[in-house]
Amino acid sequence: MAQEFVETKLKGDKVVLFWKPSCSYCVMAKEVLSKYKFKAGHLEFIDISGRNDMSKIQDYFLEITGARTVPRVFIGEECIGGGSDVAELDKNGKLEGMLLSIGALQ
Repeated sequence: MAQEFVETKLKGDKVVLFWKPSCSYCVMAKEVLSKYKFKAGHLEFIDISGRNDMSKIQDYFLEITGARTVPRVFIGEECIGGGSDVAELDKNGKLEGMLLSIGALQ
C-alpha cells in the first residue's frame, strides 16, 4: 500500500516533496522549491506526518533511495535527496536546469 501510494505520485514531468511540517529540513526544501514558477500540477507537497502508513512509506523510501528520512525530493522518478541537497543544487544553479529538463517550469 505504501509503495503504491508513493509510486502513483511519481511522474516523469513532476516534482514531489514528501515532508513533515515539523521538520526544519523539510521546510527548507519547500522554501527552495517554492521560489520557482512551476506549471500547474507539476509540483506537489505531500505531508506524510498524519498518515497511518507513515512508517511504511519511510521504510519504502529507505528501500528505493537509501534513506528513510524526510524530506525526500523527487524530480520525475529520481530522488535527488533531502533539504540540504535541494538547497545545494539551488545554490550552485543545477536545480533550475533539472526542473527545466523535465518541463516542470513555466
